[in-house]
Amino acid sequence: MSISCLVVDDEPEARELIVKYVNDVSFLELKGVCNNAFEAIDILQQEDVDLIISDIQMPKINGLEFIRSLKNPPFIIFITAYPNYAVEGFEINAVDYLVKPTSFNRFFKAVNKAESMIKSRMPNPVAMEKRLKNIFLKDGFKLLRVPIDQIVYVEGLRDYVQIMLPDKKVISYMRMKNMESMLPADQFIRIHKSFIINIEYIKAIKGNMIETTAQVEIPIGTQYKEHLLKVIGM
Repeated sequence: MSISCLVVDDEPEARELIVKYVNDVSFLELKGVCNNAFEAIDILQQEDVDLIISDIQMPKINGLEFIRSLKNPPFIIFITAYPNYAVEGFEINAVDYLVKPTSFNRFFKAVNKAESMIKSRMPNPVAMEKRLKNIFLKDGFKLLRVPIDQIVYVEGLRDYVQIMLPDKKVISYMRMKNMESMLPADQFIRIHKSFIINIEYIKAIKGNMIETTAQVEIPIGTQYKEHLLKVIGM
């Protein structure tokens, strides 16, 4: 299982070193490299990220303020030249706190710890496929039982997902990646960074659009199309 990560640091040399470390770790998948918190927020609105590796002392918004601003933050490793931030870093549940200059061995120890924590938090999709016919989703102040077979498609809306059923829609506070892990892999397929579809509800594929049996068209992302065609036997 790969761990998607984001590197945030305003110092070019430090940023390049961490990117090199990330590329040397087989289970890390680099989703983006950012000079500041604003760039990171833009990426987080478009991509699901498991782990943020961030500097603390940055202009305008520091790393601590950046993480506190996120409604549903991923796991975080702080890397900084200022050890006096360590207490604050751990107060917001950072996986680890590294002081620059950081050796590869120390970095590897931190990301291994993050990998273990991420794996322990994620549901086992194989086990869930065997036992679940329904999932429970938070809908306002209640937990709503949703039959898996009735889900037409799921749309990601930043920190929320919109689940489309034949007769209604449910909006739940959850990241797209977590929602994807709850659905049977042989029945649902990611076709876009913002869409997962139930294969049983595909009526037609026209170019880069899918027409569903619910008479709704949803887009196919370029990087997902080849996999989709393989799944449907094309």
